[in-house]
Amino acid sequence: MDTVGNRLGRFTIVALAAVAAVVVGWSVFVRLPGDTAELLGVLLTLVFAILVVRIAAGIARGWFADYNVAEVVVEGPITRDGTGDGIAGGVVTPPADAVVEEVDAADDDPNVDGLLVKLNTPGGEIVPSDDIRLAVERFDGPVVAYTTDQCASGGYWIATACDRLFAREGSLVGSIGVIGSRVNAKELADELGVSYERFAAGKYKDAGQPLKDLDEDDRTYLQGLIDDYYENFVERVAEGRDLDPETVEETEARVFLGEEALERGLVDDIGTARDAEDALEAELGVEVHVEEFRPEPGLMRRLRVGAQSVAYAAGAGVARTISGEDGVDVELR
Repeated sequence: MDTVGNRLGRFTIVALAAVAAVVVGWSVFVRLPGDTAELLGVLLTLVFAILVVRIAAGIARGWFADYNVAEVVVEGPITRDGTGDGIAGGVVTPPADAVVEEVDAADDDPNVDGLLVKLNTPGGEIVPSDDIRLAVERFDGPVVAYTTDQCASGGYWIATACDRLFAREGSLVGSIGVIGSRVNAKELADELGVSYERFAAGKYKDAGQPLKDLDEDDRTYLQGLIDDYYENFVERVAEGRDLDPETVEETEARVFLGEEALERGLVDDIGTARDAEDALEAELGVEVHVEEFRPEPGLMRRLRVGAQSVAYAAGAGVARTISGEDGVDVELR
């Protein structure tokens, strides 16, 4: 792979595009208006040039690619909407759909022959985790995953679609289980004089409603849902890792350090990202050059996530003050 030539080609395209954009922008926004504010014209020229350069950079990246392996990162809790620490400068975990889009983009990129998946996640929501797993499974080429700190639950669910999985000796791997819970606010409601009046069509429509006691019938129904999710998880791990379902169930949703995870067949090797790249090199038979495919959150998403974070923090604080615990949806954890 002619890396120097590719870089020179990309630089040439971007440089020519920048010069052309400045000339055209200056002619349209500064020279032609004549009596308009030149400062506004200069600003418009700069904006126009930046847009053209970004478009040209994308085109040049495709024409003169110096990579043949794409890396996709799954980091932090896996959710449909993503998570963040706020509006200004907060670290934003992309939504699952954005990760899926990056995997699909790598699959559609003619320069990409292999996929590297970094997993550093405690798990999260069930369907978003499965969406990422399905995208990885669709990728046309070898897929190697590696974990740093943790590859648990929903993260391990994703790993079952990869051809190989590397872990560090200190990585936490496993947590093959499902959790669901509900807040029981019946006694608090009684103390506040709040009563629950049921209007529902269907016996189990209000099963798990926090303002009523959970009877055995509802408990059996809800536990059955959890058990069904768990059986599906066990089957997926057993198939993806070529293990007996009984062996998977014996993990009892525990996490294991890298060495024990290797002994139990939950990972293929102990190693780092470099070892995962070497495995892809051996599979592809050529030297690999990795390009990270990471979604960039736009301004509107940052604002939305920031607002959600503030609202959640306020709501969680009130909830903890009243009940002392949080309600949690069913998750792969």
